[in-house]
Amino acid sequence: MPSLALNKVPRSKQILFSLALVIIVSGLCYAFSSLIDYKIVAFLLLLTVSFLAVVFDIVPVLLAAVLSALIWNFFFIEPKYTFMIHSVQDTVLLSMYFLVATINGILTYRMRRIEKQAMEKEEKAKTIRLYNTLFNTLSHELKTPIAAIIAATDNLKENAENLTEENKKELVSEISVASLRLNQQVSNLLNMSRLESGNMVLKKDWCDINELVYSVVNRLEENLRHRHVHISIEKNIPFYKLDYVLVEQVLYNLLYNASVYTPEYSDIFITAKNNSDKTYILKPSGKEKSELTTEINSLMMQVEDRGSGFPEEELEKVFDRFYRLQNARTGGTGLGLSIAKGFVEAHEGKIILENVPHGARFTIEIPAEVSYLNNLKNE
Repeated sequence: MPSLALNKVPRSKQILFSLALVIIVSGLCYAFSSLIDYKIVAFLLLLTVSFLAVVFDIVPVLLAAVLSALIWNFFFIEPKYTFMIHSVQDTVLLSMYFLVATINGILTYRMRRIEKQAMEKEEKAKTIRLYNTLFNTLSHELKTPIAAIIAATDNLKENAENLTEENKKELVSEISVASLRLNQQVSNLLNMSRLESGNMVLKKDWCDINELVYSVVNRLEENLRHRHVHISIEKNIPFYKLDYVLVEQVLYNLLYNASVYTPEYSDIFITAKNNSDKTYILKPSGKEKSELTTEINSLMMQVEDRGSGFPEEELEKVFDRFYRLQNARTGGTGLGLSIAKGFVEAHEGKIILENVPHGARFTIEIPAEVSYLNNLKNE
């Protein structure tokens, strides 16, 4: 809120600004005093004091009210250039002006303080609600995989002699799945903490999109084993200068979301292509046999599934922190899509969600410097 920001200005500067503004407005009114009635001048000065009351503390406002009353009396009320007033009407007007200016300043200041307290109270209540949501969710999301790991390891330790090799493989698989789930939840919390801190620094380097996509798919092999994943990456797609870890996490969260909310043996489509809306081109000098040509393009990636899609009224909310769909399955912290959006926007990109026939589609667009390896002949 602007008023709150200005209120952080040191009081000495607030006083100087308030008095200066009153003097400037008075000077302008005096320059046109032959055209402006002195009662209009009082109205303009009163507006000035009211404005100061909105943005500054009470002391500068009261000083401005006193100064404006004195200036109005000295320069605009007959007889001018004296503090004496011959007219009873003008005496009443001056008294009322000073009273109204002072009361207006005090009331406006108090209203602003009440508004600030209400905002702080609302923010505190919101923080408590988010904390309760996070606590309640994590109590389930963290406890469930931990319990699964403990139960499986106990079985392996205590019943090792009675378990078949197939039983052991199943228990090890359960431990692996639970560990990955636990790791995902912890990663989401750490990533959200990075976003909330506002101090995220991108570590950009040249990224191979083919490597990135297949790396994420391999990481999610267990989750995707009952899905048909179709990968389509544009031939000769360039290298992009991105934060590999963050973009990988974006794709991971989207694919994980698709694996959880789609029917078994349904299709998931991953596409990546280059949008060559060129901004500039840089070519290294020299006659090397191979050289890099760099330019600014956009990386376009899409994750499309064949699930039930999203309710139209909730499309705008799915990227909010801790938001979960009304009819969503139990579990999940509601952080995955929020983190994906934050990491994309950290690259000055955008992410769009839309429903398509028989499913949903996430589209990511990230502007980035790209490189093509050109084989050049010696000249």
